[in-house]
Amino acid sequence: MKAPETVSIDNLTFKKMFTEQQIQKRVKALGEQISRDYADSVPIMVGVLNGAVLLLADLIRYLSIDCEMDFIKISSYGNQRVSSGEIMMIKDFSADLHGRHIIVVEDIVDSGLSVQYLKRRIKNMKPASLKFVSLLVKKGAAKVDLDIDYVGFEIDNKFVIGYGLDYKQLKRNVNAIYQLDE
Repeated sequence: MKAPETVSIDNLTFKKMFTEQQIQKRVKALGEQISRDYADSVPIMVGVLNGAVLLLADLIRYLSIDCEMDFIKISSYGNQRVSSGEIMMIKDFSADLHGRHIIVVEDIVDSGLSVQYLKRRIKNMKPASLKFVSLLVKKGAAKVDLDIDYVGFEIDNKFVIGYGLDYKQLKRNVNAIYQLDE
């Protein structure tokens, strides 16, 4: 089913930013790059719930290498459009990350506080390596220095939904990505 040009939630209108085809083309390129970079290892792909589920599912289908999967759930948004800055752990890792190659899969990076929190937490577990992939990175929104190893798209500092991204847990299931039409 073709994604509509606009979607609405709570009297807010969102306009299409990236089509399903644009997203899949970029996710495929990310999968190919990760496959080259990890050709001789079996990384653990750690999806950050809930937003990264669709990206992780598509990304691993584009990998030509073996991998394992795990999930962690943190929150800094609640039902808001802006991060509170406080990270809450909701679900911890199941896998033993010690000595393993870890690739954390995020849907979006804006303030960078979640990435900073995860980086610190995972490094304490002494992995062999740690890298981050994010479908979206908001330009100019970072409150901390961060280095995202694999970036799908850089976007302006706008609120976005779709393809795993939500507002009040809604519109994650839309195949395109939409930005708030202000």
